[in-house]
Amino acid sequence: MTACIVGWSHTPFGKHEGEDVESLIGRVATQALDDAGLSPDEVDEIVVGHFNEGFSQQAFPSSLVLQFDERFRFKPATRVENACATGSAAIHQGLKSIAAKSARFVLVVGVEKMTGIPGKEIGEVLLKASYLKEDGGIEGGFAGVFGLIAQQYFQKHGDQSDALARIAAKNHRNGVANPLAQLRKDLGYDFCREVSEKNPLVAGPLKRTDCSLVSDGAAALVLTDVETALSMNKAVVFRAAQQVNDYLPMSKRDITLFEGCEQAWNQALEAGAVKLDDLSFVETHDCFTIAELLEYEAMGLTKRGQGARAIAEGWTEKDGKLPINPSGGLKSKGHPIGATGVSMHVMTAMQLTGTAADMQVKDAKLGGIFNMGGAAVANYVSILEPLR
Repeated sequence: MTACIVGWSHTPFGKHEGEDVESLIGRVATQALDDAGLSPDEVDEIVVGHFNEGFSQQAFPSSLVLQFDERFRFKPATRVENACATGSAAIHQGLKSIAAKSARFVLVVGVEKMTGIPGKEIGEVLLKASYLKEDGGIEGGFAGVFGLIAQQYFQKHGDQSDALARIAAKNHRNGVANPLAQLRKDLGYDFCREVSEKNPLVAGPLKRTDCSLVSDGAAALVLTDVETALSMNKAVVFRAAQQVNDYLPMSKRDITLFEGCEQAWNQALEAGAVKLDDLSFVETHDCFTIAELLEYEAMGLTKRGQGARAIAEGWTEKDGKLPINPSGGLKSKGHPIGATGVSMHVMTAMQLTGTAADMQVKDAKLGGIFNMGGAAVANYVSILEPLR
């Protein structure tokens, strides 16, 4: 499934008052094509990643791209959804079209407008990405789900509040360098570690600084085949792209293991013929700090129960042996559900083309991405490298 990213765009993430799904889509769709040096009539297929589930009244967004240039008219356009991995699911649809040679250029857009409804409703919408028959009554919405995961992990391996605070502090520190991030503020370890009026407990042991932000935003990218990409201005190639799904009910698995994440990483590393040590950095799905901690273990960075070591010893810092979330991650950058997976691929492409400015990881040659839907239910891992 070899294809390349040859252009991209990304709005700032945050609260976009006066904008809606349509305007966000239009902005990134046209900018991504401009970045690739293409015109709308050269696009063969459009894929829109949009979770929605009540965030937006407009529940049929696939043809909204067509509003922005009449040359998009009559192109096939499809909306894709896979919870918080919606953006990666949209990219995978584009990759399959490239592999099948049914499209030469695919425009992929990820978008979400989350801030248009009240906070309580936001929690209810997000909880739809869990198994409602069992988890529908959990207090605190999706934060409650991850609060439960954190409690179980703490029971197994001891209080990990220090590690979670270090992860939060790292990602906020990294986010200062990201001009597209929602919260560009170095909060510091002490603030993230202590319960306070500004940093209250939200669910279980998770504090506000352990939870990603409610965000609006969009990101887009253009996919093509390797042969075509060789003649273009820039290209980042997929060395691997794997998807693994696990059971939706948490009761059917050990939720502290993130086994779907582990499977996806193992398959991607094998498909890409690389080891974890070969990666220059990873953008991973830190919807909550406990998720990043579990992902250290699932990707094989540490043994089970020892994820805290990776952050305590500085391995995952920007200058560490495997920088994790140099963009600031979902924690600092923001987490507009449908846009997140596309955003992670754009951030990785920027690193690999040396265009990440103050976010830049030195000598970045191989980037890993982990994007998940639900609590490690839909698991996507990509490994990217520059084409030349």
